[in-house]
Amino acid sequence: MRRRWRIDEVIWRGRTAWQDMIVARTAQGISLFCDGERQSTEATQFTYHEALAVPPLLLADRLERVLVVGSSEGVVSQLAVAAGASRVDHVDIDSECVRRCAELLPYGYSSVELEAAEAGSGPVQIHYADGWEFLAEAAERGDQYDVVIVDLPDEPVEVDDPAQHARLYGTPFLQRCASVLAPGGVVCTQAGCPTMWRNDTLGRMVGRFDEVFPTVLPYCSDEHEWAYLTGRLDSVSDPVELATSRLSRFPSLASVDGRALLRGSILPFSLR
Repeated sequence: MRRRWRIDEVIWRGRTAWQDMIVARTAQGISLFCDGERQSTEATQFTYHEALAVPPLLLADRLERVLVVGSSEGVVSQLAVAAGASRVDHVDIDSECVRRCAELLPYGYSSVELEAAEAGSGPVQIHYADGWEFLAEAAERGDQYDVVIVDLPDEPVEVDDPAQHARLYGTPFLQRCASVLAPGGVVCTQAGCPTMWRNDTLGRMVGRFDEVFPTVLPYCSDEHEWAYLTGRLDSVSDPVELATSRLSRFPSLASVDGRALLRGSILPFSLR
């Protein structure tokens, strides 16, 4: 099964050190494609990024320090700051992709914001590094985060796929994320697609989260084709109620409210 996009104008196309990248104008506005897959579009990026970032930013007890792995556009870092985070470490291995996004996309970091993040002169500090190694070094230093958000391209279908990000979907990586959590902290990842014909990643990720975290809050977006999982290392009797009670952390949201959190917390029937 393939999805085909009509590209009305190619704004930039090239090969970074890690992937093929296209920024183009489509029916959904200016859009980002990496290795032939749509990553975000001007029309729907808030629906995607809020579904990823809002549940963990609500379920965590504190929001002083946040770690973002991937998410080249920078929207997740901005949402974390809007919710009250005083320090966001943004880790992305592809510096050219991040810089092209800031230069060309009408959402996420502006070029000025990215320069500040690269200089570490504001609440966001960007690190051009491998997320696997960054977390290992953070654990050695004793760093702790209230929220860890992992936003990557979908997990490769083939287990022996050489894609660099494939190992960031496994149980060992989730355990590595959990090792840097402060008390009451959470880990969230993009966990695949809930549709019946391409839900292999989500099925695997549900098993991995259940193995690592006593509390798991799913969020299956009803307006996008992605699902996300948030885990805590302690037991929370009603994570939906807890998250909903903290919606005031955000001054405004475009696509998530209490009813959406409740509906999104129910995994597809075939996986339950």
